[in-house]
Parts: sequence; structure tokens; C-alpha cells
Amino acid sequence: MKNFKEFGLSTALMNNLEKMQYKTPTPIQAQAIPLALKGNDIMGTAQTGTGKTGAFAIPLVEKLLNDPKACALVLTPTRELGKQVMDTAQQLLGHKSKINTAFIIGGAPMNKQLNELRSNPRLIVGTPGRINDHLSRGSMKLKNFNFLVLDETDRMLDMGFTIQLEKIFKFLPEKRQTLMFSATLPKNILKLTEKYMDDPKRVSVGEV
Repeated sequence: MKNFKEFGLSTALMNNLEKMQYKTPTPIQAQAIPLALKGNDIMGTAQTGTGKTGAFAIPLVEKLLNDPKACALVLTPTRELGKQVMDTAQQLLGHKSKINTAFIIGGAPMNKQLNELRSNPRLIVGTPGRINDHLSRGSMKLKNFNFLVLDETDRMLDMGFTIQLEKIFKFLPEKRQTLMFSATLPKNILKLTEKYMDDPKRVSVGEV
């Protein structure tokens, strides 16, 4: 893929990519985006700085723009990474977008998050602990969230989020598209992919 036009993305998304000066897809984007646009589950390995946020955020936004019923959840290990993902997604959606979003992380005011959740967000980005808080309170419903991204999955598991992730999976519809990105592929990640993903396609950039 030499440029983003070859992906056949919607005009609104292409315009926003141009504003963001995304010209040439990185290797991980060139591999992952076409597979994700076809609806495949993806197990991606890529280091930070390879453009992996774009590799899942571009197909995620395309799905939200094309399918009014689509909803997406992105899980990240840290607030900082979550913020970066949310900033990218909001730029891709464009500042005039009618699609509501919610940023759900630990250590942030609960009231603000409850207001965002009441606005029926179609994109939620957050950390597993706080997402579980809202699920157990009943302030978050994920039954319509048919697009799931786990970013830096190896870090989430290293930080002890395995049980939290498994709880979150129970609230999601079984029929969904799942994209998992990781810098390494330890056995506990392979177990997760076997259990929660449907015939995932492997994409890899750099050394694992």
C-alpha cells in the first residue's frame, strides 16, 4: 500500500487523514488495515512507534462512520496510552463528529465519566480496572460493542489485568471483531487469543 486512498476509506475519514498529514501507511498499517476492514480478527505484534494506533484506529473509525449500530471499546494498560488513543480517534472522527465518546480511566473524576456514559457513547477508551468499576455499578453497558481492541496486551497482562480482562469479555457480545496488539507474544496471550478470538490473522512488524 503506497497511500491511504488504496484502502477505499470513506471521504470524511480520508479528509481527516489528510488534515493529520497521514500520507503513507506504515508497514503495520499496510498489513492490518485491509484485514480489519474485511472484518477479520487480528493478532498484531508491533513495537511502540510503528504506527500501530493508526493500524486499529483507522478501521475502527471507518466502521463507526459506516455502520450506525457499531460501537467500539479500546482497552489500554495506562492512562497515558489511553489518552493518546482517544486523541487519535477523535482527530480521525473530526471535530464536528456526532459520534459520542467516553474516556474511562482510573484516577479521573467519576461524575465526568458518568456524564459521558449517559450520552450513549459509541467509542469507549479506557483502562481495565475503571471499566470494570462501571460494569459492576451498572453505569456501563457493552452488549452492543461489536468492535474490541486490546492495545499493548502484554503490558496489561504483566500489570495483572488478566482477571479484569476476562470479566470484561463476559459483558461483550460473542459476535464481535477483536483486534489485539502486543510487542511480545508470551503463552498467556496465545491462550487469550484461542479463547476469545475467531480465527485471528497474524500481522507482525519488527522483532518479537
